[in-house]
Amino acid sequence: MPELPDISAYISALEPRIVGQPLEPIRFNNPFLLRTAQPPVSSVGGQVVRGVRRIGKRIVIGLENDLWLALHLMIAGRLHWQSRGAKLVGRRTLAAFDFPNGSLVLTEAGTKHRASLHLLQGEEALRSIDPGGIEIFSSDPNTFRGALSAENHTLKRALTDPRLVSGIGNAYSDEILHAAQLSPIALTQKLDESQWERLFAATRHTIEYWTERLVAEAKNNFPEKVTAFRKGMAVHGRYGEPCPRCGEKVLRIRYADKETNYCARCQTSGKVLADRSLSRLLGSDWPRTLEELEALKRR
Repeated sequence: MPELPDISAYISALEPRIVGQPLEPIRFNNPFLLRTAQPPVSSVGGQVVRGVRRIGKRIVIGLENDLWLALHLMIAGRLHWQSRGAKLVGRRTLAAFDFPNGSLVLTEAGTKHRASLHLLQGEEALRSIDPGGIEIFSSDPNTFRGALSAENHTLKRALTDPRLVSGIGNAYSDEILHAAQLSPIALTQKLDESQWERLFAATRHTIEYWTERLVAEAKNNFPEKVTAFRKGMAVHGRYGEPCPRCGEKVLRIRYADKETNYCARCQTSGKVLADRSLSRLLGSDWPRTLEELEALKRR
């Protein structure tokens, strides 16, 4: 699932292409992509794009008349910049957003179409889709600690809970925890002062590093190869490969359709976590599906 750095790269690439441009009527290849009925989707035709922003893991395109298109790519949704009027070919292609200078095409791999588009009017409606998690770059250590320790969850769950922290998911949480040298199953209400300091610093540094890197790449070319498995990552997607810090093999915990990657020597004092009881622990601390996780709202 594209996370904060990936979404930032998309926005960086979209802004010079679509801001100030009129949007033509949206072409749908899958009617189930659109999850709202009011205002009518026909109302966006001819409206000029005023800006592009991020809410959680959503890309939000602001139009004239206080209209907002909120696009959630979920796991397999991807955006492509193509020639104007690009054809909607195959089941993977869900929709096209046409502009005078090109077409933004949405595709989604796999048979489960989870990507969604909401058309909203007004800031209040826009706020209704915000799960409420803190923004890491505008937070201080106390705010960060207060948000994550409000409930007693595993660190893996807390970092990826959209009610607590905005924009972080499975991939970058693995990288953050490795950088902080903390176990993914450590409980938030059990951390000491030095561990909180390491976690906050690692979160800021990891997200900043990858955001800057991906945004810089997007300045030259539209980000066509958005993936959760990036060259240069320390542990995520690197099961069985050597840890870049200590050389031990990266391990994993599997639970439901999710996976956590970690280094035992660096993060768990050499203890291997990949057993059934720990998988159950993570599973019990996690919503049953990604849809449920993304739908969480701050109470």
